[in-house]
Amino acid sequence: MAGARLETQVVVVGAGPVGLLLAGELRLGGAEVVVLERRTGPTTESRASTLHARTAEILDSRGLLDELGDPPRQPVGHWAGIPLDLTLPGPHAGQWKVPQYDTERLLERWARSLGADVRRGHHVHGVTQDTGPYVETVAEGPGGALRVRADHVVACDGEDSTVRRLLGAAFPGHAARRELVRADIAGVEVPDRRFQRLPDGFAVAARRPDGVTRVMAHAFGTSPQHASSAPEFTDVAEVWKRVTGEDISAGTPLWVNAFDDTNRQLDQYRHGRVLFAGDAAHRQLPIGGQALNLGLADAFNLGWKLAAHVTGRAHPGLLDSYHGERHPVGRRVLAGIRAQALLLLGGPEVEPVRALTAELIALEPVRAHLAGLVTGLDVRHDVGGPAHPLLGALLPHLALDTPGGPTSTTALLRAGRGLRIAPHDGTGPGSDGPVLVRPDGHVVAAGPEHDAQEQTARARWFPAGATVPTT
Repeated sequence: MAGARLETQVVVVGAGPVGLLLAGELRLGGAEVVVLERRTGPTTESRASTLHARTAEILDSRGLLDELGDPPRQPVGHWAGIPLDLTLPGPHAGQWKVPQYDTERLLERWARSLGADVRRGHHVHGVTQDTGPYVETVAEGPGGALRVRADHVVACDGEDSTVRRLLGAAFPGHAARRELVRADIAGVEVPDRRFQRLPDGFAVAARRPDGVTRVMAHAFGTSPQHASSAPEFTDVAEVWKRVTGEDISAGTPLWVNAFDDTNRQLDQYRHGRVLFAGDAAHRQLPIGGQALNLGLADAFNLGWKLAAHVTGRAHPGLLDSYHGERHPVGRRVLAGIRAQALLLLGGPEVEPVRALTAELIALEPVRAHLAGLVTGLDVRHDVGGPAHPLLGALLPHLALDTPGGPTSTTALLRAGRGLRIAPHDGTGPGSDGPVLVRPDGHVVAAGPEHDAQEQTARARWFPAGATVPTT
């Protein structure tokens, strides 16, 4: 096939938030990256609008959080529609309400500023790995066919991933059993509702500062009707009236959508030279914003590892640790979402379990456990070494007094190179020995036996010859 040809180190398929964060991380790590996106412009739909505390930490650790301005911030989220206080230690507790188009715009500007080559209007229709030590991606774009040869391809192309289909990758789990419809509507007046359960279903309504109201509804006992096509606004209005008795048909729909409780996860996040992240790797009910935030955490884990790998500086097992770390996290989150789906979308028969769940959430250990699961702040990886409270966990955000002036642990990660914190005044991280932190904020060496740990950790997690700044 005739057409343009291009070579790079990594092709990212999909310029949603996950693909754009990954592209920025790859550039920060020194890798060449081309992003192929079928849409001709950024999304104009609000779509996923909840950012959790871990995502806020990620953005802050790259100096991006302030650019979001001062979006609405809520300390209380939910578990299956039951109020759940998400407050945990850290500067970004709770959840942030940010339309997806703002998140995408921020991440695209950042990725491009670092040198990512973002090409819109390119529909990928071929991925082959039989070209020797490379993978070739074929896309159709504004200028005709484009062939891109790269070391690796990362599929960030969503729940209906083209790359996943082209590779025939096994995607086990269960298909849709229940469905929700939703819409952003101008010109309607309905009461705000937060997961209100009514005799025939449940409804959510939230009016934004710009006067647009997002509605979402599920009618108990109904099966999915829009697995292969988006609903019409009349469909949303019909379900809304059935559940609430209110007529919203005179409103002006700005966005209409349906989503369901499909729950699937790839057996492997790596297929040779092709990797998967975000909804391309796992599909789940996007309840409480967990789908977007789970995907962004995938990208943040993968970016620095893949960059080190394709630039020839990585330990042989570093790239495989992406699947080893993120697959169990995804499996745990998806199990929690399945449990929530049963409680959220079930009819009157689930009310006793919901009542018991509400009683349990009132107990602080249970609340904190679920808050950690929802926000992603409780993720802890097996990084080897002796037991230590910090080992494998996320480095706490702390203010630091350094020779260069006041700073914070989060600010020191902005170069994307990792960090070494040495003892100073006997308090905070490093009080019982230096702490070594990966570029994604996870601690890989800590405690009194730090010297032997650090040597092993540096060889495993950091590029050969890398300089890790000490604070």
